[in-house]
Amino acid sequence: RPNGFTFNNDGTKMFVTGHMDDEVNEYKLGTAFDISTAEFEDNFSTKTEDSQSRDVKFNQDGTKMFVLGQFNIAVCEYTLSTGFDLSSTVTFIDCKSVSPVGFAEELAFNPDGTKMFVLDNTGNDVNEFKLTTGFDISTASYVQTFSVSSQEGTATGLAFTYDGTKMFVTGWSNDTVIEYKLSTAFDISTATFI
Repeated sequence: RPNGFTFNNDGTKMFVTGHMDDEVNEYKLGTAFDISTAEFEDNFSTKTEDSQSRDVKFNQDGTKMFVLGQFNIAVCEYTLSTGFDLSSTVTFIDCKSVSPVGFAEELAFNPDGTKMFVLDNTGNDVNEFKLTTGFDISTASYVQTFSVSSQEGTATGLAFTYDGTKMFVTGWSNDTVIEYKLSTAFDISTATFI
C-alpha cells in the first residue's frame, strides 16, 4: 500500500513508503526524474518505531530521514551515515507527536527544516510546526492549522513550491489538485485559495 514518496535533490533516487510493510524503499533512476528507469536498490523497516507509515522526507543532504506514522501519530527521525543511501548505517533518533493531528497523512518541510507541515486526513487541514533547530524534531512545537475542508473532504497529498509561496493539496473526494497562494512564505495563516 504505497502512500508516500520523495526524490533526492538531483532526481537520481526515489523513496517510497507504505502502510502495510512499514518500510522505506529506495530506487535508483538511470535518468534523473524518469521513473521508467527506476530500479529497486534497498529498503529499511520503520515498523519498530511506528507502524502505518504514511510519508517519508529527508533533509537537504539526505543525512536525516523523517517518516510519518499514523499508529502513534508521530514523525520519527533517523540519521544516515551516507546521504540518501539506505544501505549505509541508518540510526533511529526519536519520534515526536504531531498533535493536534488526528490522522497523519502527509509530511513536508521548508528548505532549512525550521518549519514542518502535517496534513490531517480526517480534519482536512494542514498543521504547521516550528523547529527551533532545523530538522531536529525534538525542537518542534505546534503553531497553527489551516483548513482545506471547503475544497477537499478527504485530503491525502501536500506539497509546497521551493520558495513557500504556493501550497498544493490533493485528495480522494474531488480528485483534484488544489492551489493556494501564501503571501508570507511557509506561513499557512496567509494562505488563500486560488
